[in-house]
Amino acid sequence: MPGGRLTHQDRGDIGAGLADGLGYAEIARRLGRPTSTVSREVARNGGPAAYRVDHAHLATERRARRRTPRPPLDPSATPDAHGRDPDVVAGFAEQLAALMAGTGLPRMPARVLARLITDDSGSLTAAELVRRLRVSAASVSKAVAYLESLGVIRRVREPGRRRERYVVDDDVWLRAWTTSAQTHAQWADIALRGVDLLDAATPAGARLAQMSGFFATLSDDMSGGPTAVDDALTVLAALLHSTAPPTADHLAAALGWPPSRAAEALRQAGPDRLSPAQRAALSSRSGTPCPAQ
Repeated sequence: MPGGRLTHQDRGDIGAGLADGLGYAEIARRLGRPTSTVSREVARNGGPAAYRVDHAHLATERRARRRTPRPPLDPSATPDAHGRDPDVVAGFAEQLAALMAGTGLPRMPARVLARLITDDSGSLTAAELVRRLRVSAASVSKAVAYLESLGVIRRVREPGRRRERYVVDDDVWLRAWTTSAQTHAQWADIALRGVDLLDAATPAGARLAQMSGFFATLSDDMSGGPTAVDDALTVLAALLHSTAPPTADHLAAALGWPPSRAAEALRQAGPDRLSPAQRAALSSRSGTPCPAQ
């Protein structure tokens, strides 16, 4: 959040957490703040039993007005080499971080990643992140460790110095995409093993077959593998090669596909793609009705 200070919404979250009986550590985790920040906030504003959100916010504003203004902690508060206002850039970074947090990334790692992305160099030191985000070094360290575990940032040591820089590479999203596709393929594989173990004819086996088909399709789509058109063409080739029209389950077994994938390919290649006149013409030439899938 701008300036690193608690906002009215933050204090609302603290009040809600206290009302739910949460401890300081859990409230702080949800806010992406050090536990000490929450404990000091509650202690200076009446304690857990008497904490009131609006009163705490107004009291903090009064205390801030009594303090002597301090210079900004971030030395980059002057226009950068491209003439951009750093406050505008910082505001955009916070918006980007909020979007990331809304999709499931923890708040502090999201703020660190957003600052790295919006910095021209794509790299910052721990001290630079502390100044720009106005949080503790411990918060930055935990956020960096989390992002490293996801493989979206890496650390490099500055030549001739002990200081490290945290770097986000230009191909980070491609690598993340590839990793995600591989993960989906693993989900598909283990679900397919479950089908063999539990039997596709049972409710649990059928559920795993649907799961395997879903993740296999997702992985293929992400990795540029087989498309719906490719599957439909494969099914057509199998139908032409078969001596008798196979069922969907027989077709899936013959092709080594999950039943859901075979069913979807049959739907894509089905007679609904033909007009009534085309189906009638084909039926009259073959002497047998065109089978409905």
